[in-house]
Amino acid sequence: MDATNFVAPQWGRAVSTGGPAAYVAFVPAALPKDLHLEPQTIIALSSADSSLGRLAGVGRILPAPHLLLLPYLTREAVASSRIEGTQASISDVFEARATGDIGSADVREVSNYIAALNHGIDRLESLPVSTRLIREMHRILLTGVRGQERTPGELRVSQNWIGSDRPSTALFVPPTVDEMRPALWDWEHYAHDLNPGLPLLIRTALLHYQFETIHPFLDGNGRLGRLFVVLYLVEKGVIPAPLLPLSAALEQRRSEYYERLQAVRERGEVQEWLRFFLNVVADTASDSISRAERLVDLREGYLARLAGSRSRANEVVDLIMSSPVITTRQVANGLGVSVVGAGNLLRQLQRLDVVSEQRRGNGIATLWRAGDVLAAVSE
Repeated sequence: MDATNFVAPQWGRAVSTGGPAAYVAFVPAALPKDLHLEPQTIIALSSADSSLGRLAGVGRILPAPHLLLLPYLTREAVASSRIEGTQASISDVFEARATGDIGSADVREVSNYIAALNHGIDRLESLPVSTRLIREMHRILLTGVRGQERTPGELRVSQNWIGSDRPSTALFVPPTVDEMRPALWDWEHYAHDLNPGLPLLIRTALLHYQFETIHPFLDGNGRLGRLFVVLYLVEKGVIPAPLLPLSAALEQRRSEYYERLQAVRERGEVQEWLRFFLNVVADTASDSISRAERLVDLREGYLARLAGSRSRANEVVDLIMSSPVITTRQVANGLGVSVVGAGNLLRQLQRLDVVSEQRRGNGIATLWRAGDVLAAVSE
């Protein structure tokens, strides 16, 4: 890392560690409580606020908002994990969930991401977003997957870096352990400042930047930083549930995402980072609204096809809205009916083109796929 590239002292300083194996590490400055926002940034903030407001409204008036949570969480988890190099698809994750066969390492990573976010949401009732909560989520995120040897749930006690096999040639080197701990303490206090001085989305963008810059764990920092954004917005009441899968948009703009973060550190290009983040929020919120409307339309259409039916197939519709790949046994357990009865209900939906059957050989559970629901989540 070249110290001469870092010419914005208001955002931090590049310092040499000294000694025969010296390298340069970046120590971030404390986040500002006051910041001049350029007109273009204010416009982007207004658009993001408006889009989030519409998403929150949709989330609160949906007839069954809980049915959309798992598809949205899965979309977020798959996209965030892909940024880090996994290849699992949304269909792969739902299939693994249906069969209980999470053999693929990539699927296991995605499943851990979902579990970590669910844990964070549940814990918000008793514990605010904090280093303690982030550590709990980190432990879940890395248990039993790639990086599990890198102290899940524990802050790093050694140097990490990005983009090389050694810190002296790395693209970016976060602060040393001694500098990391006070920076993380400041980060947590900034998140809960009672007199913040800046709009919430601006603070969220700055907090995400700062977390990625501090890099407090040996592995999983990118995924945790993106988890933080959704968790923080839920905690602050901006959205009623984690219906904002930001990572899907960030995956599409991965190179720019990394470049914008680095440009703040090196040249202080914070306005450009803020606009990038706010535009991603606005685009994602609008996309989430469209997907929610599409999913609701699908559900209403399926129920309309069942009008007049006295069977419990309408209850199966709700099961497949939440899990669009499902087994007969799952339906039987979900409805408290026999496997034969569940199979009859699924075949009724098959005749109505709601689900299709995927036979998988002797002794292997047949899968039922709601293709249109999968498409609404994936495409």
